[in-house]
Amino acid sequence: MTLTRARREPRWQGGQRAAAGVSLLLLASCLAACRLDMHIQPRFDPYAPTDLFNDGRSERPMVPGTVAHGHLRTDTLLYTGRINGVVADEFPFPITAADLERGRERFNVYCTPCHDYTGSGRGMVVQRGFQHPAPPSYHIDRLMKAPVGHFFEVMTNGYGAMYSYAARVSVEDRWRIAAYIRALQLSQHATLDDVPAPERGALAGKAP
Repeated sequence: MTLTRARREPRWQGGQRAAAGVSLLLLASCLAACRLDMHIQPRFDPYAPTDLFNDGRSERPMVPGTVAHGHLRTDTLLYTGRINGVVADEFPFPITAADLERGRERFNVYCTPCHDYTGSGRGMVVQRGFQHPAPPSYHIDRLMKAPVGHFFEVMTNGYGAMYSYAARVSVEDRWRIAAYIRALQLSQHATLDDVPAPERGALAGKAP
């Protein structure tokens, strides 16, 4: 009687079969998990109406008192130009020569078309008849006596035919422009007594 010995598979082929089986099992698991639950889910599209809430809106209003990060405006003088509800006649930060130079540069960009480089209210826009009534001169008695916070408020909120510049000029630059307006007013109404004593002699020698 002849016995047929079972042919054994090489060990490396058995390993390949096992690895293939594991790979197929993992692939099947992944395919079973790849559903559209992350794409088709219970959510609202932006501005979509809903009957879930009484007001019919899917967007929920912010909780009262919510403040965006970095926008907590506790310095009322800086952001409103007022102290205890009264228009302030002081600056929220010390004005340096660099601040005045920045105010001059911003004034020349945004204000001179209507107010002129000297603040006379006769800028090129006014001369060409595009604004009526013309802005007042900064050198009239009313504006000479106006607190500095007034100019900040006008730039922030607009006044008459002038619209708000709050979206165009930063809070700090509005104060710098207000400081430069004060410098313009002084330049048109200064006297020799306003000049520092060490420099008066030089100016007096140049006087006609």
